[in-house]
Amino acid sequence: MKPIHHSKTPRYLLQLTIALLVLAVLAACAGDNKGNNGVTPSANPPTAPGEADKKDDTPAEGGRIEGGNAVVIVPQDPDYLDPHLAVAAGTTEIMFNVFEGLLKPNEKGELYPAIAESYEITPDGLVYSFKLRSGVKFHNGNPVKAEDVKYSYDKLAGTDTGKPLNNAFASVAGIEAPDESTVVIKLKENNSSFLTALTAAVIPKNYADSNTKPIGTGPFKFKEYLPGQRLVVEKNENYYVSGIPALDKVEFRIIPDQEAAFLTLKTGEADIYPRIGTEKLEELGDSFQAVSGPQNLVQVLVYNIAKKPFDDIRVRQAINHAINKDELIQGVAIGRGIKIGSNLSPIMQQYFQEGLEDLHAYDVEKAKTLLAEAGHADDISIKLSVPSNYAFHVSTAEVIAQQLSKVGIKVTIEPVEWAVWLERIYKGRDYEATIIGFDGKLNPYDILNKYLSDSPNNLFNYNSPEFDKALKATVTEVDAAKRTELFKQAQTTLAKEAAAVYIMDPYLNVALKPKLGGYKQYPLYVQDLSIVYWTK
Repeated sequence: MKPIHHSKTPRYLLQLTIALLVLAVLAACAGDNKGNNGVTPSANPPTAPGEADKKDDTPAEGGRIEGGNAVVIVPQDPDYLDPHLAVAAGTTEIMFNVFEGLLKPNEKGELYPAIAESYEITPDGLVYSFKLRSGVKFHNGNPVKAEDVKYSYDKLAGTDTGKPLNNAFASVAGIEAPDESTVVIKLKENNSSFLTALTAAVIPKNYADSNTKPIGTGPFKFKEYLPGQRLVVEKNENYYVSGIPALDKVEFRIIPDQEAAFLTLKTGEADIYPRIGTEKLEELGDSFQAVSGPQNLVQVLVYNIAKKPFDDIRVRQAINHAINKDELIQGVAIGRGIKIGSNLSPIMQQYFQEGLEDLHAYDVEKAKTLLAEAGHADDISIKLSVPSNYAFHVSTAEVIAQQLSKVGIKVTIEPVEWAVWLERIYKGRDYEATIIGFDGKLNPYDILNKYLSDSPNNLFNYNSPEFDKALKATVTEVDAAKRTELFKQAQTTLAKEAAAVYIMDPYLNVALKPKLGGYKQYPLYVQDLSIVYWTK
């Protein structure tokens, strides 16, 4: 499927290049590299967003303007400002502009040097040595030193506590800072995708106020946050990429209600509306620019497998058969979505296992038969808890309730505030069923590891030795083909065991004012305002 564009928006790049990155890393870990300087062995390594944008994306009738402000609509408050505590995708969407790691993704999904300038990997794949870029400063004006990187990544790896804050750092054995510009990370075992972990935020050593006054190295610095109203960032005048950003200030305006958000855009109070509903986008016509395309996000109906009757695989399979995904895509997404059958989007082409979307094809009679076999012919009542700030998920829940009623399952929809959803459902696992979108990552392991039986964010309470074995094997497997096959095995297990109902990767719709240029979609849940500019 091709993404839809109107007006003068940049062409959305559907083809991911994550495969090239992973192959480069695997080559390094396999022992045939003699020091990989740069992020890929290519003679033309991936570039930072914005390096070519200033000349390539400027509309013909008007030049790029330096300065100006922009208002971006978002539907929720951040869960934490501290990047090492945040788990909500909506937080990353905003704070991508504030924080950076040693490496950073561009709009193609490639990693490029950020705080780091170059790196080397030992032939056994166990030691990563980074040279820091000269002249990088934190937003408080202090230079970034190796001890800051060590402090930040020690926290994430839990080297002092033994409990990693970020599972991607679980394989870290130790971190050293032999001088101010060198960081050495030693792993317990070969980790074929460890580089993707190094996009994690670097903060100043011993800084304790990240959750109230966050300090990073990104193109924008934090200015203010008023819960329920707005989060404002302003231009980082000391950013190490020349000419980036163009905007002076960006306000992320928090508007949970879709109608209120739409009115804010139409009246000119906002400039960018990401995740606008398809019907609303079409209603705008040609008065706004529009971008629409797959976003590497998986919309899922999650049931709590620790609770009856979801502990019975026949009930889970029946619910899958009772849900008409095609009807949801046409009715809720207005045709702008891709059907899925496991927790990976087709946009992850190399790793995506085809055919699973029809493993539990829509079949009302089969669903009824499975429920009867499980002893639940007509006695199942489900409370479906849905984050009220996501109108798309609420609409999906309403249609699913109607579909499940056809097989005798009664559904009560419980709208919950976002903060409640995060605390009670995501962290507390106190729910029966919910609908949510899981954002994509650069590394498929980071997408699928929430299903591991020992994962702290396994809100499904899913436990499968077969899945655990396949996914954990991907970490140390250096053969690219075998690693890909293991990811496909893990996806297949999720589908066969009906770990959840995998619905679609809904297209990301974005509306922008006509005189905004440079906007690009990412295969990640982020809004990169560093490359956006006003035109004359």
